Amino acid sequence: MTTYLVKTEPSTYAFADLIRDKRTAWTGVSNPAALIHLRQMRAGDECFVYHTGDDKAIAGLAIVKREPYEDPERPGRTPEGEPKFAVVDLAPVRALKTPLTLKMIKGDRRFAEFALVKQSRLSVMPVPTELDGIIRELAGL
Repeated sequence: MTTYLVKTEPSTYAFADLIRDKRTAWTGVSNPAALIHLRQMRAGDECFVYHTGDDKAIAGLAIVKREPYEDPERPGRTPEGEPKFAVVDLAPVRALKTPLTLKMIKGDRRFAEFALVKQSRLSVMPVPTELDGIIRELAGL
């Protein structure tokens, strides 16, 4: 299984909203590189949910419950037959007791090549296995 990091503006949809809703379609991804990563998600993969904006921190852990499918608001397929604007369904696993801030991540040289640091505008990204373990340790997961 792969772990991903997905970003959200907490004033639009926060991790607390995912806990309240118990499950949601993760919509709104438009960046081609982010869509490639989203289309690779499989049921059972986990996602760190990162709050952008003023928070700039990993707020919780979610699990992919439904694999990529067409966004009902933006239907269409790629020439390869994949959903052009894919969405997945996520469910919460748990909130972090103490969010893992971007400042903490940037301050740790082990994250120097992490897409969160190097490609800050990317909204969906895989988390390398070694960094997954470090994030879980730092986050108390």
